[in-house]
Amino acid sequence: MLMSMWNFLKRHKRKCIFAGAFVGGVYFLGKYAQWKIREIQEREAAEYISQARRQYHFESNQRTCNMTVLSMLPTLREAIIQNLNSESLTTLLKNKPANKLDIWEDLKIISFTRSVVAVYSTCMLVVLLRVQLNIIGGYLYLDNSVSKNGMAPQAPPDVQQQYLSSIQHLLGDGLHELMTVVKQAVREVLGGVSLKQSLSLQELELNLDEVRAHVEEGCMASPRKPLSWYMMPDEESTLAAQACGLTENDVATIKLLNETRDMLESPDFHTVLNNCLSRGFSRFLDNVAEFFRPQQGDAAHISTPDSLSHVSLPLAKIIPIVNGQIHSICSEVPSHFVQDLLMIEQVKEFSANVYEAFSSPNERQK
Repeated sequence: MLMSMWNFLKRHKRKCIFAGAFVGGVYFLGKYAQWKIREIQEREAAEYISQARRQYHFESNQRTCNMTVLSMLPTLREAIIQNLNSESLTTLLKNKPANKLDIWEDLKIISFTRSVVAVYSTCMLVVLLRVQLNIIGGYLYLDNSVSKNGMAPQAPPDVQQQYLSSIQHLLGDGLHELMTVVKQAVREVLGGVSLKQSLSLQELELNLDEVRAHVEEGCMASPRKPLSWYMMPDEESTLAAQACGLTENDVATIKLLNETRDMLESPDFHTVLNNCLSRGFSRFLDNVAEFFRPQQGDAAHISTPDSLSHVSLPLAKIIPIVNGQIHSICSEVPSHFVQDLLMIEQVKEFSANVYEAFSSPNERQK
């Protein structure tokens, strides 16, 4: 039996070797395929976990953005009221002074100026903080991801504090310059409008559009700065001027500020800010429109769908309505105005794009 098997193997030696090699190859190929499949599955699982972690970090960062906006609105509101103080004028009017008409004219300019400034600065605050906190959030995500490898973080706490303190430009020099420009625009548009002249909501909207055109476009005789200037100065003089003696943290902060400035000057940012401003002024007019509604007892007006288009109020009655809007616009309690800005889809998409760009490992290598 054994001899016959041995003779069979000798006669078919090549075939047996080939068969053995084939079977062994299939076995090892199967093992290799299993190893590759397991490797791919592990890599996909790691990528999924990484994406889930980054998505969670991003969503948490957006909540921080919203809370930061709300926490800074009282400071913004007080800065505007302090510099555009209409309350002192209304107090003077209660005493029936001889120059009553002059005070009313000043109140007209101040009231419209501070509400328009409130819309501009609140929109700027929303989008600027979205940019800053998503840039720093992206770096923090990367820093946390590589901390186990012993790499030095690009955004340590001192750099974060120094970088985020640049928001003070919007609340300081930028805001003061914005007030000056808006006040001049309001005076050019509404300065010649009589206090007794009645305005409809549509006419009021046209006047606001003209004010915006003066602020955002200027004219040949008086060109305007880009809106991004009110949020960040052209050059970071406080650090860049120190040509020597810059610390490593100073260099890192300057890098973040330059990256932020590039974002503010991008077409995408300009589009997002314009969308915010359009929504903001639309909400402002909606708030004012509530005071144009006819009394409930006037059934004839209530039954007319477009009744507000036929309602006009003297400018003197519109002034106190406009004057009080700053408390709704710059409210730390979530109001319709602020909620509208925070929920704009383009703002969310832009925030996601900024975070994606700066939380990518490729960005660290640039």
